[in-house]
Amino acid sequence: MEDKVIDVYSKGEYPSNVLSNFYPNEFVIDGIKCASMEGFLQSLKYKNSKKQLKICAKVGLQARNKGHKKFWWKITGNIYWKKNKIKRCSSDFFNLVFRAYQEMFNQNETFKEALLSCNGYELKHSIGIDNPSKTILTEKEFIIILDNLRYQKNDIYQYKTK
Repeated sequence: MEDKVIDVYSKGEYPSNVLSNFYPNEFVIDGIKCASMEGFLQSLKYKNSKKQLKICAKVGLQARNKGHKKFWWKITGNIYWKKNKIKRCSSDFFNLVFRAYQEMFNQNETFKEALLSCNGYELKHSIGIDNPSKTILTEKEFIIILDNLRYQKNDIYQYKTK
């Protein structure tokens, strides 16, 4: 954590590893239990609600690998949550993901403590991708969400398409 920068990475040292979507930070959103944020994010690539439930129960690489097989969302720009179609590049998408992180922050003390321990540090995710048509969550979106949660900002992020 030198230079006042924390690079969020699953194999990093605390608190970096705990902030990673791969970490088993459990939470519930809309009545659905998620074993990790990665499970939730990868489930959005599936239209079938039963498959979404199964993906939400996964952690880390197991979750990523299930979602990695689904590429159709990159072509259509559509993701799904509880049978609702949502455009990936929309404020509805961002608000859903932000809400998931809020639930995790409110319900999971391990995640909350790790995030709050980063106050005063710049967060980055150097292995992240910045093209929303190629990743379910860009580095910019990820860092904006974490910053809003840790500093308890109430300003609404307006999703801007390129």
